[in-house]
Amino acid sequence: MDQGTARELLDAERAEASALIESMHARLAAVVDAAVDEHADDEHDPEGSTLAFERGQLVAQIDRSTQRVAEVDAALTRLANGTYGRCLDCRGDIAEVRLEALPATGVCITCASRRHRSRW
Repeated sequence: MDQGTARELLDAERAEASALIESMHARLAAVVDAAVDEHADDEHDPEGSTLAFERGQLVAQIDRSTQRVAEVDAALTRLANGTYGRCLDCRGDIAEVRLEALPATGVCITCASRRHRSRW
């Protein structure tokens, strides 16, 4: 994949993740504001558990999206230093089709499979 295409894909992915973070922060603020207006007793308030669950979901989504931005930034660094498209684990080439699907990936499909299996 040429550098221009890679940069476009990475920039688009970063913009999408950043927009999602901004949107989730706005929703989180709305949930927190709604909780302030409700009773402080989540245990006995039928809406309390819903608000707490939604708040937890939003925080998790913000965390995942923030991690995604960091992954894209790392890929942009690899692009700038000429190592983009090389697997961080085995140093082999990452298939172009994989980079098109997951532009920020730092590992080839074989190494990604190994990582996945080792977690379970």
